[in-house]
Formats: sequence, C-alpha cells, structure tokens
Amino acid sequence: MNQAQEKLAALVRGKKVAFIGAGVSHKQLIRQFAEMGAQVTLCDRKKSLEEFGDFGPELSRLGVNLSLGEGYMDGFQGQDIILRTPGFEYFTPALQQAKAAGTLITSEMELFFQYCPCEKVAVTGSDGKTTTTSLIAAMFEAAGRKVHLGGNIGRALLPILGEIDPGDEAVVELSSFQLISMDQSPAVAVVTNVTPNHLDHHKDMQEYIDAKRNILLHQVPPCRAVLGYENEVSRAMQADCKGQQVWFTRLRPTDNGAFLRAEDDTLCMAENGVVTPVLPRSQVKLRGLHNVENLLAAIAAVWGRVPLEAIRKVGSTFTGVEHRIEPVRTLDGVVYYNDSIGTSPTRTIAGLRSFEQKLILIAGGYDKHIPYEPLAPEILAHVKTLILMGATGPAIEKALEKQPGYPSPELQVLHAATLEEAVALARGAARAGDEVLFSPASASFDLYPNFEVRGQHFKSIVNSLT
Repeated sequence: MNQAQEKLAALVRGKKVAFIGAGVSHKQLIRQFAEMGAQVTLCDRKKSLEEFGDFGPELSRLGVNLSLGEGYMDGFQGQDIILRTPGFEYFTPALQQAKAAGTLITSEMELFFQYCPCEKVAVTGSDGKTTTTSLIAAMFEAAGRKVHLGGNIGRALLPILGEIDPGDEAVVELSSFQLISMDQSPAVAVVTNVTPNHLDHHKDMQEYIDAKRNILLHQVPPCRAVLGYENEVSRAMQADCKGQQVWFTRLRPTDNGAFLRAEDDTLCMAENGVVTPVLPRSQVKLRGLHNVENLLAAIAAVWGRVPLEAIRKVGSTFTGVEHRIEPVRTLDGVVYYNDSIGTSPTRTIAGLRSFEQKLILIAGGYDKHIPYEPLAPEILAHVKTLILMGATGPAIEKALEKQPGYPSPELQVLHAATLEEAVALARGAARAGDEVLFSPASASFDLYPNFEVRGQHFKSIVNSLT
C-alpha cells in the first residue's frame, strides 16, 4: 500500500461499512474494504444472492453481510460508514436518519477527493462536461503527464488509489448527483453552464444549482475557477470563487480568460493584460460552436499548467467523444449521426446548430420534467422532418404547437413507437444529401439503462440497414 491507501485503510479498518448497490465501482471497493478489515454490508434491491450472478460467491467468500429486497435500507442502521451511489438520492429519509445518528455518509468520489495525493481538475455543468473533461485530459497527456480520468466518465478512481503518484493529474467529470454531498473541491474547477436538468431527481432547480456550486465552495487557494460567461447561472457563480477566476466565451472578448476573437476567428487566451492567440477556428476538428466553447473551457483550465504546443496539438487533432454528433454511416447519400448524449433540450439545440442545412431529427425519451419550450423554435429553424417517440414525444409536440409559425409547410412531424420504427421513418423521409440526427432531448431511462446503451442501439439499427 502507498501512503494514500494506508490512510483509507485506517479509516475503514474494523468499521461497519455499508454499500448501497453493487455497481462496477462498488464491486471493486467491497473487495478492497473487506480485505482492509472492514465489516461490509451490501444493501441492494435484489432479493437473493443468486441475483448477483458471478459476484454472489465472492460476496460469500468475503463474508459480506446482505440487506436485500424491499427493506434493503434497514441495513443502514448501526453502520459507521455508508457509501452511496450517485443515483441514490442523498436526502432519502433513511439515509439522513443514519447521518443524524452519527454515521458517515460518503461516496467513492468523496473518499477519492479526500485521499488522492495529486492535483485534481474537475468539470461540471449541464452540457459539455464529457467533451471538456476529455479535452483537458488529452492536453495533460500531450504534455507528457500521467492522467487519471474518472468520475462520471472513464473508470472509478478510488479503487486505483495505489497507482496514483503526487505528480500525476486526476481529471474528473462530476455530476450534480456526485456533487450534492461533497465538501471538498478541486484545485481547478470548471462550470460549463447550468440549465434545467434532472428535475425528476432534484426537488427543484435551486437544489440542482446548489449541488453544482459545491465544485467551487470548498476550494482552497491557490486554486482556479473557470466559468461559462454566457450562462447566467454559471456567471453568477463568480461570487463563490475563492481564488483565481477566469471566463470562457465565444461571443465576446474578455481580458480574463479564453475567448473566440471575432475579427480573425481565432481562439485566444487573455491573462494579465496579455492576449495569446491559441488556434484558428478553421483548425479545430470538433464540429459545432458548442464544441468551440468546450475547447475554450479546456484551454482556460490548463493554461499555465501545460505548454501552448500541447494545447494546440489537441485542439487541432481531437475529433470528439462517442455519442456526441458521432457520424455513424452514409447510406444512399444520407449521413446518420448519433447524438445520444442529447439528454436535455439544450444539448439537442447545440447539436441542431452544428449543421448548416435542415435535418431529419429523431427525438423523445424518458421524462425528466424539464421544459421543452426552448427547443420548439430551434426545431422550426433547423428541422424539416421531426420523428417523435417515447414519453416526451407528446411534450415536445405540445411545445411546438404553441410556437408562432407552427404548423409550417416546411416541417413534417411523424411518430414512432420504437427506435427501429423511427429509423425506418427517417430513412423513408430522407433523400440523397440529407442528414439524420438522433438527438432525443430526453433521458434514456424509459428503455435503456443509460444514453451509451441507447446510442449503441441506434448505431446497430443504422448499421444493419441494407
């Protein structure tokens, strides 16, 4: 064990530790904590050991106690430590009762922040988190640094604590679910924007905003906060900053941060009155203005930490992340794009604005109780055939019906019961030269465990077309 692992072992050794759920990261940690001498209890909705499959015999071998079925939260009682998953609501009464009784409520990411020996750079926001995080990691790697990418992207980081050295970089994507209970912040924090999202999980928009603010509230100077200037909520977070604060914006110049210079269409960084041209926009491989913003955010985050040459190399070669306006196939002269990351209206709006011609759009999915009115004018402006499906299909159509200019002879609205039917309708409506975008503007949980599985299904359907 290295020093960081020893400190973690000292925390859990001889303690009663409950894990909520046995996801990928918890499976690893259950093994580690049991081997460190913790008395582990697994609390899970599954009703029997057999339902854990291959992990079941290992639970028995490790001597893990089980609290299963409808009363699985009874296992919270009498624990010294409870590790929750991001998807388990922090304010659940049973969890708060355990906290009031003296139990430490924590998570894989909170413990990682507590014990990680290297600098941490973290990104949150409603849109652009994954691309921005990936860009930052790539820039550190281009500079020859050892990078540990994790959080809401990549792998769980606490299980690999023993592999991390003080000179490394931990680059972390953080969701509101992870941030809501965190009391530590990274050395470099990025907030891309904050728009209505996950309101099926948070009690209201303010709780969602407050969760995001935790990425800044516990920073300790010297530190840096990178904020999206064009979003009202992220701009207002300037009041929460504890150290250096910089902006990123593509719509105006700034003397403090990264911006897109209008006169020559060049990405620049301004610091201490000095403006440094970084990269002409014509050399950026990422598609869409929203990705220019993501690149600006990444530049502001790593500025002074990596050489300019490394930033330029990544900016001119990085082509994107899977499920984000990802070209899938050209068939009969029609290009199909997978934008399954479009889990909210703002994400889909950004995707629509990335194209120069009117599209065939497939949208709809699980209802997170967020408004679709902002999407309606963008559909009228950028879509010629709209194919709706899922629980939010009617909500999107209702918002469209309220929009001035609808109905429009330039917009056809179709309905599909399944994704297979939606792709078939898109193919039937498309002509050579058209582009089909799958960007649901909704979560995936009506039919899929996550947007990645949804995107893979869309790609398999498109690739099976003959």
